[in-house]
Amino acid sequence: MTMHAQWNDRESLVHPASAPDYMREEQLRALQLQRLRAITRHAYDNQALFRERMDERGVKPEDIKSLEDIRKLPFTQKTDLRDTYPYGLFAVPMNEVVRLHASSGTTGKPIVVAYTEEDIEVWKEAMVRTFACAGLHSGDIIQNAYGYGLFTGGLGAHYGAEALGATVIPISGGNSERQIMVMRDFGTTAICATPSYFLHLIEYAEEMGINWDDLPLRVGVFGAEPWTDEMREYIEGKTGIKAFDIYGLSEIIGPGVGMACEKQQGLHIFEDHFMIEIVDPVTDEPMPDGEEGELIITTLSKKAMPVMRYRTHDITSIIAEKCECGRTIRRINRIARRSDDMFIIRGVNVFPSQVEAALLKVEETLPHYQIVLSRHGGMDQMEVQVEVTANVFTDTVRGVEAVHKQLSDAIAHILGIRVKLTLVQPNTIERSMGKAKRVIDNRNK
Repeated sequence: MTMHAQWNDRESLVHPASAPDYMREEQLRALQLQRLRAITRHAYDNQALFRERMDERGVKPEDIKSLEDIRKLPFTQKTDLRDTYPYGLFAVPMNEVVRLHASSGTTGKPIVVAYTEEDIEVWKEAMVRTFACAGLHSGDIIQNAYGYGLFTGGLGAHYGAEALGATVIPISGGNSERQIMVMRDFGTTAICATPSYFLHLIEYAEEMGINWDDLPLRVGVFGAEPWTDEMREYIEGKTGIKAFDIYGLSEIIGPGVGMACEKQQGLHIFEDHFMIEIVDPVTDEPMPDGEEGELIITTLSKKAMPVMRYRTHDITSIIAEKCECGRTIRRINRIARRSDDMFIIRGVNVFPSQVEAALLKVEETLPHYQIVLSRHGGMDQMEVQVEVTANVFTDTVRGVEAVHKQLSDAIAHILGIRVKLTLVQPNTIERSMGKAKRVIDNRNK
């Protein structure tokens, strides 16, 4: 059960629900091992696919005697969830399932995830700890602009904020004028949204003549898509709020797997519920702390649908040093790219986050860009379309050329190759009400 703040805890810097974040390491590892052994047994007994793969490896649940033995277990991929659609990975009977969520299914069959009543309580607890990392408490008014429905973001943040004791505004996404009006009139102190949608709200507020200094908003909890430190600095510079990175996956639980603290130096993972590994995405070999690789997550508490060694395709590394905030749960570096987001241009591996980091180093750039991939004469081509401030186009031709050269050089410096760059007027690139679509791939059209 979630530990609730008492009437005299409101000004405390540490929420009672955050107690597991400060657990001694030997206690945490012992708890992880106990839960890993239990969840392995539960999955083996109740998930046919997991049992089949374990048997193929000649591994039984009782072979898990240490945390390192997790490497004996098979990986789970998103395709496994699609191939067993809809209920093939459920590990409890349907009369114990109290909630279903699903992905949008834009690239095939949707993935379906299930929750027992106990799973919902774990999720709420993780979200309370998430909001506590951002310094939120029962006195806050949280505007939840994540989408409600089958997407996990809306309800995950909603129930977590309620369990925190905060006032929740369940506004969902879209209707930007209403978002700004509610933010102003209801006294919103924190907002949950995708970073790309909040960028849209920043523009909308400026068009409405809203001064961010006049709003009580002080915290943004942004996630559901990769974003860079440069984007965080842009948001904070424009609004004066503190922007926190939240991490989660529907396949694992939803939002609340990890969260940045006030030090904003990586994402704390709630390790008592989620066990993490970093592996080489090609060889599957474990990577030492500090070395980049693919993040692998095992659910330690999920009863309805345990997920063992899930390949997230998110590229990150474990931060070995203890955080200055005092939490003992480990951190991973901000996830700004995914292995499956990568594309190759002229033999060079390119990630959208690299382009974003380069663009936001130039002052006249707005945080709206799109990468268009095409194929001409059998060769892959890449064009970056980026919005720049209006004064760039009202300036002299020489000024436009200077900005173009500065941006082109910045991209070439990070990527190691030169690509086509097109400067466009503000509000040219389509805005997203949810996750931004950064790459348009026309190569097979």
